[in-house]
Amino acid sequence: MRRVTVASLLMMVFLLGGCGDETDKPYLEFVGGGFIFNYRIGEAFYGFVAKPLRDIPEGTEIVAEFEDPAGGPPLKIKQPAKPHMLQYMFRTPGVKGIVKDRPYTVTVRLVTAGESTPLAVYTKQYSSNINQSDVPDTALTIGPGYHPNPALFDAKSNSFIIPKYGKN
Repeated sequence: MRRVTVASLLMMVFLLGGCGDETDKPYLEFVGGGFIFNYRIGEAFYGFVAKPLRDIPEGTEIVAEFEDPAGGPPLKIKQPAKPHMLQYMFRTPGVKGIVKDRPYTVTVRLVTAGESTPLAVYTKQYSSNINQSDVPDTALTIGPGYHPNPALFDAKSNSFIIPKYGKN
């Protein structure tokens, strides 16, 4: 009986020992992301999903900075950290100038109000497997029903003109 009690106590000590300190664990982990080209509306963007691995202090803001493929200043997107969030999704507005196989850097900072130093900083690079020049610049469709873009209608031939793009 005494052995069972001692073994039970030791097991509880080991289990509770693992529930403590998470300071070595990162706050966030990148779990997905990349470039999306929507040829129907002639737009490209990129983004990622981040999963929290431990509690993020209340009042912290998650700031994602995306490298602008066109060479402009980084595109910044902010979200407040919320308790018990399963994931955070960040996405750029439409971007131009994406080059195939070129890595574009994303930097994520966890910023606490009133602090000058970020709580944590993470970086990741994403590459596209196609050039943006392989996608039409003009939207092929408009509206929620993907109706043909009237700007592409040629009255002389009484038909729609498909813009040339890519390696045609």
